[in-house]
Amino acid sequence: MEQVLLLNATFEPLKVIDWKRAIRLLTLGKVEVVEEYDREIRAVTFAIKLPSVLRLLQFVRYRKKDVKFSRVNIYARDGFQCQYCGKKFESEDLTFDHVIPKRYGGKTEWTNIVTCCYKCNRVKGGRSLKEAGFKLLKKPVKPGWVPFIMITIGVRRVPDSWRDYLYWHVELESG
Repeated sequence: MEQVLLLNATFEPLKVIDWKRAIRLLTLGKVEVVEEYDREIRAVTFAIKLPSVLRLLQFVRYRKKDVKFSRVNIYARDGFQCQYCGKKFESEDLTFDHVIPKRYGGKTEWTNIVTCCYKCNRVKGGRSLKEAGFKLLKKPVKPGWVPFIMITIGVRRVPDSWRDYLYWHVELESG
């Protein structure tokens, strides 16, 4: 059977639940149906359309997790802007760079990785900022905020009815 996207009261995606749990939440009056599948669930005395997207009626506060160290979160922290030349780019035109190169003991961590364009990355290479004649726009830090909410969806194909509630950065996992 189908899976259901559960949204917080603020329309933020929280998690994916199975259809049985969705029906329980619905009958308990804890959620409202935002989108439906074409399929129906039939019982002896009633039939309802299978929900595709549900929204909680009351806001649920969730525990703030550490910000995941990932390419897209580095780009988000830096505003999709090369930290050397200052130009903004689409994500496919960006890469990241070790401020202190690995050969000089630089680590792959929030405070040593910055967003950069391919041109600046080629120019800097494995050299230090001083050697390359580069200056940083801003010092890299670990963000105290989550640039993107990441949820993993264990389905092969995301239903079309979910697309308005998910963002391009959702991590998809083949089911």
